[in-house]
Amino acid sequence: MADIERAVITSAQAPQPLGAYSLGMSVRSRKLVYLAGQVSVDADGTLVGKGDAAAQTQQALQSLGHVLSGAGADFSNVAEFTTYLVGRSSIQEYIKGRSEVYPEIFPNGDFPPNSRRISQRGFPG
Repeated sequence: MADIERAVITSAQAPQPLGAYSLGMSVRSRKLVYLAGQVSVDADGTLVGKGDAAAQTQQALQSLGHVLSGAGADFSNVAEFTTYLVGRSSIQEYIKGRSEVYPEIFPNGDFPPNSRRISQRGFPG
């Protein structure tokens, strides 16, 4: 997806990221794509990693990769993630699952995009 130019924003005067995210992203694009959120379900609709937030995170990222590919893009084109977790107890396992996948989807020391994580007690419905 050559129509997107993404650059990491850094500053020696700002506090450095405490995890796998960037301080900011500058994105120039002739094509903007929005993706629907993904859950830990495979292409057949089977739940992956019941009770295992790390495995669920890995599956959700894998599904996002497939959707990006369908748009002619990959993770190097992503400017921001918003992640919803059920319960604060899921945070460490989410970080573990993400850190196991990030070296593969952000190779060569490429900075991961900005990241927003929201924890809540549950989802309606």
